[in-house]
Amino acid sequence: MGKSFRDLMVWQRAIDMTTEVYRLTEAFPKAEMYGLISQLRRAAVSVASNIAEGSGRGTRKEFRQFLKMARGSVCEVQTQLVIAGNLGFAAQDRLLHTESAANEVGRMLNGLLQSLSDNENGQLPETNN
Repeated sequence: MGKSFRDLMVWQRAIDMTTEVYRLTEAFPKAEMYGLISQLRRAAVSVASNIAEGSGRGTRKEFRQFLKMARGSVCEVQTQLVIAGNLGFAAQDRLLHTESAANEVGRMLNGLLQSLSDNENGQLPETNN
């Protein structure tokens, strides 16, 4: 890959999503510091981290594997946001905004994975535009 993982739109959106998760969880009950707050933050950080690590591996197979792990972490975030909503831990508008960011990252990961499958013998994508 000629460009950095920082140039991947999906990585940039994953960073945005993680920032939103951190902001959202600031308002959660302090009793959740080692529960849902920690779980949500860890899963969110994992998304961008896996995209970056996979990009740095340099092979299509490894990149796809790390993108799949990132996609799994997005699913964790989405699930934990539902739980937070059910428990009334966040304002509905903030929760919907963060869910929207997670959904966007999930769609982008699916698209990138599909493009890597469609172009088995091609070059790794430099950006996800």
